Amino acid sequence: MIKLFKLLKPYKISIVLILIFVFLQMLAQLYLPTLMASIVDIGIVNQDIEYIIKTGGLMLLVSVLGGLFTILANYLSARTGTGFSKTVRRLIFSKVEGFSLHEIDQLGTASLITRTTNDINQIERFVIMMLRMMVTAPMMAIGGIIMALSKDTKLSLVLIFSLPLLGIGVFIVSKKVIPLFKLMQKKLDKVSRVMREYLTGIRVIRAFSRENHEKKRFDHASRDLADNAILINKIMAVMMPLAMLVMNLSVVAIVWFGSFRIEAGQMMVGDLMAYIQYVMQILFSFLMVSMVFIMLPRASASAERINEVLETEENILDPVEPEDIEKAREKRGYLEFRNVSFSYFGAEEPALKNISFKAKPGEMTAIIGSTGSGKSTLVNLIPRFYDINNGSILINGIDIRNIPQKKLRARIGLVPQKAVLFSGTIAENIRVGNKDASDEEIKKAAKIAQAAEFISSFENGFDSYIEQGGVNLSGGQKQRLSIARALVKRPEIFIFDDSFSALDFKTDARLRTALKKEISGSTFIIVAQRVSSIMHADRIIVLNEGKIASIGKHQKLLEDCQVYQQIVYSQLSEEELA
Repeated sequence: MIKLFKLLKPYKISIVLILIFVFLQMLAQLYLPTLMASIVDIGIVNQDIEYIIKTGGLMLLVSVLGGLFTILANYLSARTGTGFSKTVRRLIFSKVEGFSLHEIDQLGTASLITRTTNDINQIERFVIMMLRMMVTAPMMAIGGIIMALSKDTKLSLVLIFSLPLLGIGVFIVSKKVIPLFKLMQKKLDKVSRVMREYLTGIRVIRAFSRENHEKKRFDHASRDLADNAILINKIMAVMMPLAMLVMNLSVVAIVWFGSFRIEAGQMMVGDLMAYIQYVMQILFSFLMVSMVFIMLPRASASAERINEVLETEENILDPVEPEDIEKAREKRGYLEFRNVSFSYFGAEEPALKNISFKAKPGEMTAIIGSTGSGKSTLVNLIPRFYDINNGSILINGIDIRNIPQKKLRARIGLVPQKAVLFSGTIAENIRVGNKDASDEEIKKAAKIAQAAEFISSFENGFDSYIEQGGVNLSGGQKQRLSIARALVKRPEIFIFDDSFSALDFKTDARLRTALKKEISGSTFIIVAQRVSSIMHADRIIVLNEGKIASIGKHQKLLEDCQVYQQIVYSQLSEEELA
């Protein structure tokens, strides 16, 4: 929590002003009972109407000023709290943006979303509450005690019994509530995770009629969170009646003993009324402090979760002394794997073992293999989405770990296995690949990707709006726009990770013919499931259980590689092979 509070430094002036306004507000509130006592003891007793009007007018002025100071303090507190949360949210977003897939997998997507939203909201509320109550309450308590003692010292003995009684009640409630508050965020994570899985997999859920099962999962997670929240509120509900009971008993005691002091002439009626108000202010102040301390555990738990994100060490870092890749411009697009091995976090077996091959510009290098053989894992290592465990990957003769990530990825055009589009126009989605691309370059990329035909059928053409996730497009349309996005970048290395799976054979063939003409100066890496798509590749890498079974051209592999033979014979007939 203290680490995060360091981010409040830019708001030093606001915090100082809050302290000043709270102090003035406190003076106004402490002065009002004294003025009221004067009206009773002087104005009413002496039937001095002029004094009553004059003092009443002063009370009205003090009340207005106190209200104004309260408004200003609350405004600055809210502004400081929301500004603080904006800073923390920006830091988390920037931090997560630099994470590799390793850190994201480790922390969890649902948890990261909860930490960026709900956890920060909890911190924001606590900061606002702290600036309002933690400053106001101690000042009010101290000021109230001083004023109460100034009115009657002996009557203040009532506080010796009431304050500990209130403190014991708060302690018991806090002891019960604090562990429950710490569980709240974890239970909220679970609700977010279940909801996200449902929304992501809604098509599968409906296809297999699993709605009732998912409803039960969500109800269980939601009920678990609700039960926890209800239990907290039940325990917290005891707080206010307990506080009111202690306050009312204190007032009864003060009136009881005060009546004897008034009768003995040791105290005035107005002073007794003022004294009651000061005691109420003191008890309310202690109640406010206790409320802040009860909220502290939840805010502290949220702060720990936020700090965990901010303090997570990035697995993939830019080199301290990066090599100048511009020196190797004569070797544009050369890719080499040297004895590369890689394991996922927590995996028992490596996903890839001793992978070695070379790829040159103007050539198509195809990667094929059974499901789970490591094809997508291999291509995800090239842009350093994950870092390898052993060996090295070189681009233009330079180890990619010695190249800054931005410069490395600027040379790679990736079309992922799952086409990802963003809400916005078609042109904006294609420009993700190159923000400076002209309209002509966008149209050319779309034409090569075989997307121009369906784009022209839309009423607004390239200005047609794509909904979030591209839900208003078919799978094939999304894949072609993803390909156009990579083409407009014009990189040294193209990576197509099973990016033609949603295309029909005719569109697939036209697209490959167009690609061959346009990217002759770039290295072309393709992961494919269809043998017909890679039969004419310059190099076919056959993966089997994370290892290279064989490398070669189609005909050679058909003769020598048993794994490749099994894949081919499962897809093509003898006539097609001939």
